[in-house]
Amino acid sequence: MAWLPEILPLREQAAIHDTWLKMRLERLVPELLEREQVDMWLVVCREYNEDPVIMSLLPATSMSARRRTILVFARDAAGNVERLTLSRYGYEGFYAAAWEPNAETQRDCLARLIRERDPQRIGINISPLWAFGDGLSHIEYELLCSALGEEFLPRLVSAERLCVGWLERRLPEEITAYSRLVEIGHRIIARAFSTAVIHPGITTTDDVVWWMRQTMQDAGLSAWFQPTINIQAPGIAFAFLGDDDARKVIQPGDLLHCDMGFHYLGLATDQQQHAYVLRPGENDAPQGLREALAIGNRLQDIHLAEMQVGRCGNEVLSAALTKAQAEGIRAQIYSHPLGVHGHAAGPLIGLWDQQSGVPGIGDYPLYDDTVYSIELNIAHNVPEWGGQAVRIMLEEDAALTNGEMRWLHGRQESLYLVG
Repeated sequence: MAWLPEILPLREQAAIHDTWLKMRLERLVPELLEREQVDMWLVVCREYNEDPVIMSLLPATSMSARRRTILVFARDAAGNVERLTLSRYGYEGFYAAAWEPNAETQRDCLARLIRERDPQRIGINISPLWAFGDGLSHIEYELLCSALGEEFLPRLVSAERLCVGWLERRLPEEITAYSRLVEIGHRIIARAFSTAVIHPGITTTDDVVWWMRQTMQDAGLSAWFQPTINIQAPGIAFAFLGDDDARKVIQPGDLLHCDMGFHYLGLATDQQQHAYVLRPGENDAPQGLREALAIGNRLQDIHLAEMQVGRCGNEVLSAALTKAQAEGIRAQIYSHPLGVHGHAAGPLIGLWDQQSGVPGIGDYPLYDDTVYSIELNIAHNVPEWGGQAVRIMLEEDAALTNGEMRWLHGRQESLYLVG
């Protein structure tokens, strides 16, 4: 696949993962513990019932938790952080081994470490709001409480914001690399929306979906959801939840929409773009469709301008929709953080079916050095289609750094043309 940028071999990917992990542990953990005023953070889980944060804390050769994995982050009065593991299988270079199985049980070791360090606020991963901060299972919580005893139980606090902060924050090195990931996604979409893949009148939307999925697999990328391809055409409107009876064969005159994303280097992408299938004699899409895309781009500009450090997701949503409405744009915004996960930790900025805001997760503020999938749509009546309302569904990846939003690898400003 000469048209696709080089994907690094697994060994090189692992080396990058471990380099970034050491940097993140050294730079971010002390800062986040201080920010959330947590003296000790406990991450406890068992093999095949992993906490949502655990794999982001382990080196690349760790494919899962082992038996029971316990990580301890202890902050002293000077702000220094001790990183310990209570496990039969150590993580040399990342965590210091603190348990001697022949001398004491794992729970006794944890209780001793806590007594010796005497933390006033012990963060554990329990949360009624964030899945990312709710990785401590019920049984592990009961065992932990039993080990701690009455003296330390009142000191347990939710580490939900610590989990979110750890997952959402990106190193400058990660953000620099992220641009290449997004470029790879754009290259795959451009190839999919071309005659190299689409033969109008023969190729189906499912054909393109599976070409995308297979291409990612063959390249060494891991799709984190099944791609989608949708058709809009005169008499065929966009269906948010899909339409099993919709026409699947791609025909001249169709407006195509794709949604795809993958994991690479421990980071996720999420992108949506459009293509127009030329009719015989056409050399461009109808003016009404080109105008619709331009309106979608304008909504992107409005949205990015409202994304400011310290604002919460609901404030960004309200301000952007208010400005869009003032300009006569029929808009919906449902952007989300992007990072270790596709629908990642951080503030939600709307949901497609919750345009008045998302209580709780939408109240979390935007922080610097974070990445977002800017996801939205506009409706526009297209004269060439008899005034039919067409939805332009756009999703591009952007970073918030130094207080400003920027696209990681540009955005779509013209329709792909197939034919």
